[in-house]
Amino acid sequence: MSTYEAALVIIAVGLLGAIVLPRLLAGKPLSLPMFYVALGGVLFTVVPTAPTIDPVANSTVTEHLTELVVIIALMGAGLKIDRPFDVTSWSATWRLIGITMPLTIGAVALLSWMVLGLHPATAILLGAVLAPTDPVLASDVDAGAPLTELEKEAAPAHRWGSVRFSLTSEAGLNDGLAFPFTYLAIAVAAADNTTTHVWLVEWALVDGLYRVAVGLLLGYAIGNLMARLVFYAPAPSHRAEIMAGAEAIVATLLAYGVTELLGGYGFIAVFVAALELRRYEWEHEYHRELHDFAALVERLLMAAVLVLFGAAIADGLLAPLTGTDVLVGLAVIVLVRPLAGLLGFVGSDAPWSDRTAISFFGIRGIGSFYYLSFALAHVSFEELELLIAAERLWALVGLVVLASIVLHGVTAGPVMNALERRRNRPTPPDDTTERRLADERTD
Repeated sequence: MSTYEAALVIIAVGLLGAIVLPRLLAGKPLSLPMFYVALGGVLFTVVPTAPTIDPVANSTVTEHLTELVVIIALMGAGLKIDRPFDVTSWSATWRLIGITMPLTIGAVALLSWMVLGLHPATAILLGAVLAPTDPVLASDVDAGAPLTELEKEAAPAHRWGSVRFSLTSEAGLNDGLAFPFTYLAIAVAAADNTTTHVWLVEWALVDGLYRVAVGLLLGYAIGNLMARLVFYAPAPSHRAEIMAGAEAIVATLLAYGVTELLGGYGFIAVFVAALELRRYEWEHEYHRELHDFAALVERLLMAAVLVLFGAAIADGLLAPLTGTDVLVGLAVIVLVRPLAGLLGFVGSDAPWSDRTAISFFGIRGIGSFYYLSFALAHVSFEELELLIAAERLWALVGLVVLASIVLHGVTAGPVMNALERRRNRPTPPDDTTERRLADERTD
């Protein structure tokens, strides 16, 4: 079998999985990403001609493929959110972005520097790469299709979606807000032999302020424009209905492309555009069409990336790891993120069950692949005579993503189902209510 035919078989199996498996795996301790990674590993082992991509040797392909998956996932994440943009109602998101993410970056960088012996630039890079949660692989814990939360608002004392909303909004924003730290790593690497600190001012003004501001402004403007075109244009013809929902992809590519051309953060622009698009005609059913079209494209691209990831693992992606690397990588998932998440909620009135779930499900995934390939393409960290090669960096990130896929894939269904059951359980009456009911029965 040639590589071409093998690729066709893989695509067919991936499509079949995307169609059938979500129904079969619902509520079970398994996930679609686990299936795709395993499929890639098995196919590469069994079929010698199965395609694979070395992320180090094919950095450009890796960068752009993962980039495309992430931006479409960001559009889908924004369209899922059934909560108006508000400082108070988004308080959990601000805590996760403003406290948890910087703490995670700092902790991972410190571990990488002190335990793994990395150069500060590479340590910062690893922190930035592994800090963002992933909108692509979070389907088991995300907010669900548009209008889901609105349809449940009538439930008494209802707080449905607090965990799901927090994780979805965090994944939507931190994929873009981790970029300044990636640029900081690049700047530290480039300025390693300089004695001035002009680069630090430039990083703060350009990478920290200008790029974020451009992403926010252009995302809002393009989202607003697309919303007017979608909801205020004349009714579509029958032929146009075939492409119902494709405007989501148009908004994604337009927001990302224009923003990147003007030097802003395209990830931020896409998510903000999705939020603005979602804000228009809040209860319109067409939001489901937009979301479903984006979700379909995202799922197909995700399948391709994860099958290739599984093939890369079978091809020796994790071979450069040492025992210490494995311990640090696992610590990022089971210690660093959960502790940083809990610290981010200090002083919050959120239930402990919600805090614990949000802190635990810091899913790492395709976004980390993109950040690493992007950074390595812009500066050669090996020129700093570091104690780590690009292959070892990829092995570390691959280990963390694999551990997240397995651990969070196994636990997401049972944990989220338990939270839903607990939240829907009738609240027992307090002592005063019980006494009042007893008196009424006596009378």
